[in-house]
Amino acid sequence: MVELWERFSYYGMRALLVLFMVAPATSGGLGFGTVEAALLYGNYTMAVYLLSIPGGYAADHLLGARRSVLIGGLVIAGGHFAMAVPSVMGFYLGLVLIALGTGLFKPNISAMVGGLYPPGDPRRDAGFSIFYMGINIGALAAPFVTGFLAQSALFKSWLVAWGLDPAHSWHWGFAAAGVGMTLSIGLFSLRLRRFGSVGSPPDQPSLSPRSALAVVGGSAGLLALLLLSDRPGWEWLRYVIVAIPVIAIIWFTRREDLEHRRIAAVFVFFIAAMVFWAAFEQAGLSIALFADRLTDNNVMGLDVPSSWYQSLNPLFVILLAPLFAIAWSRLGTRQPSTPVKFVLGLFFLSLSFLLMVPAAQATLAGKVSPLWLVGLFLLQTIGELFLSPVGLSAMTKLAPARMVGIMLGIWFLGAAFGNKLAGLLGAGFVSDDPGALASFFFSLFALPAVTAVGLLVLMPWLKRLMGDVR
Repeated sequence: MVELWERFSYYGMRALLVLFMVAPATSGGLGFGTVEAALLYGNYTMAVYLLSIPGGYAADHLLGARRSVLIGGLVIAGGHFAMAVPSVMGFYLGLVLIALGTGLFKPNISAMVGGLYPPGDPRRDAGFSIFYMGINIGALAAPFVTGFLAQSALFKSWLVAWGLDPAHSWHWGFAAAGVGMTLSIGLFSLRLRRFGSVGSPPDQPSLSPRSALAVVGGSAGLLALLLLSDRPGWEWLRYVIVAIPVIAIIWFTRREDLEHRRIAAVFVFFIAAMVFWAAFEQAGLSIALFADRLTDNNVMGLDVPSSWYQSLNPLFVILLAPLFAIAWSRLGTRQPSTPVKFVLGLFFLSLSFLLMVPAAQATLAGKVSPLWLVGLFLLQTIGELFLSPVGLSAMTKLAPARMVGIMLGIWFLGAAFGNKLAGLLGAGFVSDDPGALASFFFSLFALPAVTAVGLLVLMPWLKRLMGDVR
């Protein structure tokens, strides 16, 4: 329930973010071009996940997961309410605060879920699937609420009747996201005793100035370099995204002990997840623009806000996650291994974009049926359930007990790099050339498909790195 309301706030805001940026100033938006909006979207979502590393470190060595969740949630709420103010300064301040707060909140709420299960408990993957379903209940409701407030003609007519500017409807949507975050922290505060010792601060704080400076400074430096990579002449810095995990794999595989080999396996999954999120996060970027500009949004006589399509993915998660949880529980030790689940996740994701190639070609005749988006989100959700909750579970199994928080931070760094790539890929979206759009979607098919094949080839070696962890 705590994560449900936090995700309500995040996805409620994300459903509007790109649409708000590209909307003309006369409609209350910022009037950005597609490329500018895509890069800012990628940088913001990258920062949200990259800051999970210092957030996980602070919890492991000083605050504990509980305090980190509380502090992070309060900062996130402040960010959403800043975006509720109709000003450019409030917009950017809100993005910064949400990124900082999520860095504390996101890895540590997941670490607390992992702490509910003893080592070797076969229910762990099922538990994370249930947790993932809770996330998606919030993500399902959010676009309906914030999309209605921001985009619907009905709510805008209410604003006019109240003597308010309908162009400010976007900010009512952002304010609703802030209410969701406030509910999350209120619920968490009321139920702290139910968690027992899970998420408690360390008995003896082990935060050394040198290591803290390395983690915070390294994260800030990496963020600065990736932001700099958007500047002309500095694009070569983007290769850092691939070089860092590859160097980490080589470094840790050279060590003889099992603990370090398992950390090497973490970075293999890191690369697979990075590719997965680079394509999957097009939902809030190129797919959101496709829904807004190229989809017939009149459904049974009702004009549907384009942001409502963002609820399809969490709807399918809610429907399918219990089936996945039951399957993993009943199969027990006979269920597919983590690497196999990752391959299947990438495979279904790639199929979703292959489906969009004929959809893009069909736009030559005008706006297309929403059923194309339904098919896309169904395939993506199947892929997501094979990879995302399983990846969280794998990190808690592969990480040494003293490093669970930081390993989850590294897992979210993979999402950070993936979101950065999502912005770079999404900048290639075009809505006025069906042929170019079809090629764009084919490239999004090829990237996860090639990665899945590579992971399949490396599977025997990867299983040796993991030892007895499946």
